Amino acid sequence: MIVAMQEAATEQQIQQVIEHLVEMGFAVHRSTGARQTVVAAVGARADFDIRDLEVLSGVHEVHRISAPYKLAGRSFRPQGTIVAFPNGVKIGGEEIVVLAGPCSVESRDQLFAVAESVAKAGAKALRGGAFKPRSSPYSFQGLGLEGLKLLREAGDRFGLLVISEVMEISQIAVMQPYIDIFQVGARNMQNFNLLRELGKVKTPVLLKRGIAATMEELLLSAEYILAGGNYDVILCERGIRTFETYTRNTLDISAIPIIHKLSHLPMSSDPSHGTGLRDKVAPMARASVAAGADALLIEVHHDPEKALSDGAQSLYPKQFAELMDTLRIIAPAVGRRIG
Repeated sequence: MIVAMQEAATEQQIQQVIEHLVEMGFAVHRSTGARQTVVAAVGARADFDIRDLEVLSGVHEVHRISAPYKLAGRSFRPQGTIVAFPNGVKIGGEEIVVLAGPCSVESRDQLFAVAESVAKAGAKALRGGAFKPRSSPYSFQGLGLEGLKLLREAGDRFGLLVISEVMEISQIAVMQPYIDIFQVGARNMQNFNLLRELGKVKTPVLLKRGIAATMEELLLSAEYILAGGNYDVILCERGIRTFETYTRNTLDISAIPIIHKLSHLPMSSDPSHGTGLRDKVAPMARASVAAGADALLIEVHHDPEKALSDGAQSLYPKQFAELMDTLRIIAPAVGRRIG
């Protein structure tokens, strides 16, 4: 249920509504916009009359939410969510933020070479896996804690935020001092225990769509994080599994505008995993920007042929720089900009 307060509602009136909802047995989440406060009440109780709330002082209107996702829905924050960072970077605003770097951290020389190149080209965050979930147990699994330290060092050196994938609950505390964004990969989109724990932290979370997940399932997974009190969630389309075998996955670009209609959360795109092919990354990145993506995740490696993971879908630094120049031409056509 959503309780929209009047624009002129006082803090006392808002608190009165919140207290009333708590007494009714609901968990309450508050969203304060520039002009209006919205109170979301979440719970299993159905035996109540919304008119009991509509007559409370300061209430503008009350709506029952039929969608199974209550906090991730657009009605909770009609103005949209902007995930802001201390260095001034904002995901969900006018600027399209690019997060770029290697699939996995392999060495200090490799990471610093890539970090320097993507920062120079205009990326705002460094992506890289310290813990790597691999389909084969014999593939490179990442450098672990040492990789996290290198990511933080490189991020600080070149003025980049750091994003890295968290695979299990025990890694949250280990990773938190080194990263700015937790990435939840496709394999963990429905790891609900992990999502619950991420809801308890104040670090932003980028949540990737599972390889066979519907958009509703993606939003329900985000709901676990939001319900825990962490509202800084960024959704990501990274391709789904279809009958097509030419590309690694099928990048569902239609998910970008659909999620924007259904949810207030920023929506990003990962054309690297979405295609798995270096020469298809740039076209899909351009299309994602045109479709309204708030951020892009792009894999870049200074020597892709020798990469320990996902070299075939990693751009050379020169290709990445050229792509950024192209995106700066496209973004203004849809009312956005690239840094």
